[in-house]
Amino acid sequence: MELIGRLMGSSGGLYEIKLNDGEQIFCRAKGALRHDDLTPLVGDLVRIDRDDKGNTVLAEILPRKNALIRPPLSNLTLLFVVIPTAKPAPDLFTVDKLTAIAIYHGIEVLPIVSKAELDPEKAEEIAGIYRTAGFTVFVTDSPAGLGVEPLREALSEKLRPENGDTPICAFAGASGVGKSTLLNALFPSLALSTGEVSRKISRGRHTTRAVTLYETEYGGLVADTPGFTMLDFVRFDFFGKDDLPYTFPEIERELGGCRYTKCTHTKEEGCAIMAAKAAGKIPESRHESFRALYDVLKNKHDWDKKS
Repeated sequence: MELIGRLMGSSGGLYEIKLNDGEQIFCRAKGALRHDDLTPLVGDLVRIDRDDKGNTVLAEILPRKNALIRPPLSNLTLLFVVIPTAKPAPDLFTVDKLTAIAIYHGIEVLPIVSKAELDPEKAEEIAGIYRTAGFTVFVTDSPAGLGVEPLREALSEKLRPENGDTPICAFAGASGVGKSTLLNALFPSLALSTGEVSRKISRGRHTTRAVTLYETEYGGLVADTPGFTMLDFVRFDFFGKDDLPYTFPEIERELGGCRYTKCTHTKEEGCAIMAAKAAGKIPESRHESFRALYDVLKNKHDWDKKS
């Protein structure tokens, strides 16, 4: 008997699967997957085989939209990038690298400026950078609860299942940016669910916990991703320099107006991107990140990609 389900969590080679009919099962992967060097990832849609005695095995991984190796997660739809106003100081280059990689892989990005209470002017300055870039930005003040309701409204819209597809979201940011506080405010039942799943699997957790998916009141799933600050994708962790302009929305919309067809958009005269930056349409920090990433990518070769 064949069944289809979503891989919700794993520990010690035991996989937690939520079947399409709502049944929750725990099983191991078929040996053939290991022989083919296929590792099931949380977020995978999988085919389960069940014999006449009720024994189940994860038999097949269905096609993925995307697949990350750090954190180990697949089919990510939506990424909230949490940027602190202060304590720790915001690292906008890391944010811009993260958003570029996510956009390249078809993941919608929504920045959240956290800890606005520490420096309201700075919070609005950071938010302005990403709004100018074309992102929908949220500003949060945890003690006052500022910004939580607009985030709930966004989640209600973005995590609504459509055409049989269940969206998966994750929150990324450096340690101390306020992810946990935010997650607890947006998903009050998350901590309780975490404890229940750990007891079900009964395998214990290492200090660095595995990724786990949780159902939300909004219909979609949220990934608990400890230590999630950057994306590494299966087989490669980046892309080519020719793709880079399409991962910066504010740069992409200015393409086609440069004097030279081989313009790098980093310094040339007659560059539409440089003109847009001078006019304030492209934030200075975003263009600095673009140039830094271009310098990395222009020296990257196919053999540098992860195998």
